[in-house]
Amino acid sequence: MCPTPTSSAHLPGGLILVVEDDPLILEFLCEILQGEGFKVEPQTSADAASQYLEQHAADVALLLTDITMPGMLNGADLANLVGDRWPEKPVMVMSGYETPETSGVKHSVAFIKKPWAIGQLLDCVESAFKSKAPQLH
Repeated sequence: MCPTPTSSAHLPGGLILVVEDDPLILEFLCEILQGEGFKVEPQTSADAASQYLEQHAADVALLLTDITMPGMLNGADLANLVGDRWPEKPVMVMSGYETPETSGVKHSVAFIKKPWAIGQLLDCVESAFKSKAPQLH
């Protein structure tokens, strides 16, 4: 689980690939993230997001995906694909029903349970970015 909301710390920039099959939730997520200065690429399925990544993986700074979605791939499959092919990319998954463990996610990811508050969402995004930040020695 992601940390509890704190202050609105500065969040890193970059393109967030947002994958959610519910169009209202997808729109809401994108509005929140854009309001914080992020660029977003909305996709309504893991299948479409996978195709987008094939062409634009270098542009994506974070994958934010729901777990349960229709199609050939679900969010857990997408998280595993990103973890396998682009292990340096942070991944954040959300679900009201499953956890990363119960859905078969095999990589380290940030997780937020639905329903979430905006502050929780933003704290989880920040935590996901920090999880893959280069460590200074």
